[in-house]
Amino acid sequence: MESTLQKQKEVANKMAKRQNTHKNKRIKKSWRKPRGRHSKQRLKLKSAPQMPEAGLRTSKDIRGKHPSGYEDALVHRPEDLEELDPETDAARISSKVGEKKKEMIVEKAEELEIKVLNPGDQE
Repeated sequence: MESTLQKQKEVANKMAKRQNTHKNKRIKKSWRKPRGRHSKQRLKLKSAPQMPEAGLRTSKDIRGKHPSGYEDALVHRPEDLEELDPETDAARISSKVGEKKKEMIVEKAEELEIKVLNPGDQE
């Protein structure tokens, strides 16, 4: 699993960037298709950044997973942890959960040996 995640990071670094993001700070790097008549990127010239293609999609085995390799599962209460598989799932505690209940969830996760992605400052 680790090797596929590393390969995916390499592909993500080569991912296409929005046209002229290096020229203006106000232009975000999120992809937008170039539509200009003389756009070098749209014409796919060597000197211009690459445009995304179908082959740049992530592989099925890691698509939608957390960078740690676990499947992300949202948890609202300690009972939700019992449904998770410690080998494939990791718990993400909801932002709406208070501090007392968050401590309870973290303690129960330690008992069940489930990884918590956002434990906060637990002492």
